Amino acid sequence: MSLHGHVPPEPDLIQLLTPEGIRVSHPDFPLEITDDEITSLYRDLVLVRRFDAEATALQRQGELGLWASCLGQEAAQVGAARAMRPQDMAFPTYREHGVAWCRDVDPVTLLGMFRGVSLGGWNPNENNFSLYTIVLGAQTLHAVGYAMGVVRDGAVGSGDHDRDTAVIAFFGDGASSQGDVNEAFIWAAASNLPVVFYCQNNQWAISEAVERQSRVPLFQRASGFGFPGIRIDGNDVLACLAASRLALDEARSGQGPTLIEAYTYRMGAHTTSDDPTRYRLSDELETWRLRDPVERVRAYLVREAGVGQDFFDSLDAESEALAERIREACRRLEDPGPLSPFDHVYAEPTEELAQQRAGYAEYLNSFEEAHR
Repeated sequence: MSLHGHVPPEPDLIQLLTPEGIRVSHPDFPLEITDDEITSLYRDLVLVRRFDAEATALQRQGELGLWASCLGQEAAQVGAARAMRPQDMAFPTYREHGVAWCRDVDPVTLLGMFRGVSLGGWNPNENNFSLYTIVLGAQTLHAVGYAMGVVRDGAVGSGDHDRDTAVIAFFGDGASSQGDVNEAFIWAAASNLPVVFYCQNNQWAISEAVERQSRVPLFQRASGFGFPGIRIDGNDVLACLAASRLALDEARSGQGPTLIEAYTYRMGAHTTSDDPTRYRLSDELETWRLRDPVERVRAYLVREAGVGQDFFDSLDAESEALAERIREACRRLEDPGPLSPFDHVYAEPTEELAQQRAGYAEYLNSFEEAHR
């Protein structure tokens, strides 16, 4: 089955695991996966949620300046990230903690930016996971630019499993209204670039409901730009994995971009500076709690895979150990020195930058001399 030329019925929600934890099939999105692999996905979901909860607590304790929770969106992120190959590149927003986890980015590294000791200066080449982007939608253009380079490097459609590369850009329903996102769609379509646009529609752009942003389901926008769009159950990690795997495969083979709308829900606040009770009803939240992405996988593991309590107890212990490590490491993060920004401007410092650094160092030293 190919996504290109396929127009799904409106608004067909692709689902492979029901909220009750029952496996179902979809003719266009087959998924061969073992119970051990599903158990591994469940581990990802639990640990990502525990990290996210600990980061929220750290912010409330004054250890972080801000935190953007991914509560409720873990399946959308883990499913997409686990569909990636090592050479694929991810361009996130500021809440893709599940994607970062699956790309082996240390959670403490993420906390540095929200603590104010880093501007997000980790090495994107180390994990093929770009820097968090605060400017809404800008990362989609970054992804398209990177994809242009992938094409020029001949890393698309060669048939080499370890070389052909796809790019995936993550953004939310709110960011889909930004001009940058639509410009990225245009460039990706016109140049047939290997990009998967992955929209986590969590229903709320801060306090703005998605119904006030778009009169049609977001995935249908893709057809206007000339590439396919699909809508998946974003709380179903198996559907997210299957759809992402297919779209990434097509991107690597040279069939161009795809828009995936992962229909999910932001169960927490937009950020820790937001109060969602001011704009949404509690009944809505309770409805979505019944579709919890973590609990449905647990239900499957218990009912169908026969996973015993020992596994869940062990995972609980692992998650608590992770939280403890994060707490201690976060509080040990050191403030950067005043000259450190000069260390991360270029891979190789320029003569002009060295002069600026020396001038600033001299300026700082003048204060010490004045107090002697």
